[in-house]
Amino acid sequence: MIMAGMCFALINTANQYMSVNLGLHNTVVGFFQYFISFIVMLPWMIKTGLTAALKTDRLLLHVLRVLMSVIGIQLWLWALAWPIPIWQAIALVMTSPIFVTIGSSLFLKERVGFTRWMATLVGIIGSLIILEPWSENFNLASLLPIAAAFFWAIYSLMIRHLSDTESTGSMVVYLLILIAPFNFFLALPNFQVPSDQAWYLLMASGSLLALAQWSLARAYASADASFIQPFDLVKLPLNVFAGWLVFGYTPPGRLWIGAALLVGATIFILHRENKST
Repeated sequence: MIMAGMCFALINTANQYMSVNLGLHNTVVGFFQYFISFIVMLPWMIKTGLTAALKTDRLLLHVLRVLMSVIGIQLWLWALAWPIPIWQAIALVMTSPIFVTIGSSLFLKERVGFTRWMATLVGIIGSLIILEPWSENFNLASLLPIAAAFFWAIYSLMIRHLSDTESTGSMVVYLLILIAPFNFFLALPNFQVPSDQAWYLLMASGSLLALAQWSLARAYASADASFIQPFDLVKLPLNVFAGWLVFGYTPPGRLWIGAALLVGATIFILHRENKST
């Protein structure tokens, strides 16, 4: 899980560098990166049983699930290309569990107790402190990471819905197979041939993305979600450090106050969800 967090910190930094410094459109970055990741992971998918994983009676739901993931990815890449400072973007995208809590109550009809609603409220307050919408410097583009978190929350809810009949292998395989065509369709209007430097970064970040996906799959296969999920929160300091190292982003004090509330609320929500299952 920590390995995945390190990979994503490097990937996010490379994505922002390619969009801001090399002028490569964010949709093009998304297409090439995920296509390279698919090629790198293809031997692993074949080894783990590609044919068996493709058998499903719920193909449409898989397509919709991957579409939600792609929209989240493109909103995230758009935020980095704007550019939203990595420290702010990564903190705000951590609001996803809050949306999952709300969605599980509204759409999956799961019982959400008073304490989880209070934790959700604390998380929202934490995100508002980071976002600072009352400031004169507030920009609507700052909402892009939250929009990405919203669509990734829908993706997570659809995984919950599908998990009663679909295997983990099926979830991963359909994601990797469908994500590249969706990204290609979105990249077409802005398609451009990457420069040599961009190619090197795309190859490296695409390979790191494959390693991150493999690391996540191995983590969830090796231990209970209740044990490994909190380690996902290590991505916040890792991304802050990478953003400072490459771009010189220095997060203000409000990040740590808001992040403390947001991380605390997230840990509590995850703990309550794991207890209920």
